[in-house]
Amino acid sequence: MASPRQSKTASSTPRLSEAARELVIPKGIVTTGWPRIEAQCALMGVRFDTWQQGVGAVAFGKRKNGKYAATVGGVVLSIPRQVGKTFFVGMVMIALCVLFPNTTVLWTAHRVKTATKTFTTMQGYVRRPKIVPHLLPNRSNGIRTANGEQEIRFRNGSVIMFGARADGFGRGFDQVDFEVFDEAQILDEAALEDMVPASNQSKHPAGALLFFMGTPPRPKDKGEDFTLRRTDALAGKSVDTFYVEMAADEDANLDDPKQWEKANPSYPHRTPLEAMQRMRANLKDDDSFRREALGIWDPSGTPEVIDAGSWGRAKDPASMAIERITLAIDVAPNRKVSSVSLAGQRADGLWHVELDDQKAGTDWVSTWVAARAAKNTLHAVVVDEMSGLVEVRKGRNYLKGTNVVVTLAAAEGRDMAIASGKFFDAVMEPTQTLRHTDQPQMNVALSLARKRPLAGAWAWNRKDEDSDITPVVAATLALWGAQKNDVERPTRRTSQRTAVVL
Repeated sequence: MASPRQSKTASSTPRLSEAARELVIPKGIVTTGWPRIEAQCALMGVRFDTWQQGVGAVAFGKRKNGKYAATVGGVVLSIPRQVGKTFFVGMVMIALCVLFPNTTVLWTAHRVKTATKTFTTMQGYVRRPKIVPHLLPNRSNGIRTANGEQEIRFRNGSVIMFGARADGFGRGFDQVDFEVFDEAQILDEAALEDMVPASNQSKHPAGALLFFMGTPPRPKDKGEDFTLRRTDALAGKSVDTFYVEMAADEDANLDDPKQWEKANPSYPHRTPLEAMQRMRANLKDDDSFRREALGIWDPSGTPEVIDAGSWGRAKDPASMAIERITLAIDVAPNRKVSSVSLAGQRADGLWHVELDDQKAGTDWVSTWVAARAAKNTLHAVVVDEMSGLVEVRKGRNYLKGTNVVVTLAAAEGRDMAIASGKFFDAVMEPTQTLRHTDQPQMNVALSLARKRPLAGAWAWNRKDEDSDITPVVAATLALWGAQKNDVERPTRRTSQRTAVVL
């Protein structure tokens, strides 16, 4: 189940439900093994913040059969830097090794540098006076630092091993009880094939448990697995996954300390102001700071806005609009491609959309639309005000190089947000008042379309910079125009033709 984030007070550390932007909890939890783990950590001189206690209680939650509820899907933590996830998961793994003899933990990162850094950090943890007596009593206190054999061994036979997935670490192990995938935003199928089977013969009484923790992936990262885990969790498809996401608002001001606090429940009581300022100064790219410091996912990391099933139920290859015929134009941000889409009302009162044409560049658009306007009585021609295809003459907006009067849609205001919402509702509401002709270009564009916050609502956004969503954006604007009465009439005509010449 998903839980909305609540506001937190400055006088106390937040609960998990207050700290998390997204929270999906496995079904069927009736008890938890967390109190025993937390008590062992307390004996070792370690105490956790309230939100960390919440993570532990759910991560080690058990169903009636005594197995961890997340033993199948795992624990997925999308958490920014400087929050304390390595400390929390690291101390928990140490406690598990102490509590359960012969426990095996694999801790992996994508890069050797990260794996080595974590190993160094963990050495500092286990050398604490209340923890070191649990280590194997030898000259190195149970710590092996040889390349390829970085590990911490305990008196009771437990071990934590560290390695880099890029070097094939994890292949060939068996009877592994806990696996930690650090830098999970860079995790490919080959690494999973190497490591996940190692847990199949775990002897841990509540089952093996996998932890996937990282920050939102960059476009160039092999982030498909981490993204899919997030997508499935948010879509309610993962009843066996515990998903936690901590992040600032999608449209956050990157320099706003209140947004830093939303993203980081350890700020400012454990993560000082200077640490956040240091990240802001050194992560020069704003997108990097959004992902790494504020936990904000790129649009490509979000699920499809309209799923294929719902869109498929709205298809009607024979659909045709006969009234309120409206054309709309959308130009890609790089101006490499443009689309003209059509919308209107059918004889049965339902609404219709289709792609009229899509071509490279923008030079063809004005001629194309002017020809349509000359042969048809159009209700409106809608143009995004940022398209560069509009010119003002005597106080009226015309399609560039033509006498076609256009209705402007504000690209960064309420018009686009309202249009996107109306399009969504027409497809996704049970009544489903929209029909389309199942065109491949439109179907592909919709599969690549995501959301971006706008004017208190949302508007379409591209999955990535290579995605072309102009057909669906144009169709959205066309539907908006077709449903409006206060539009500019494209041409003055005395005849009343309603047939559409395509």
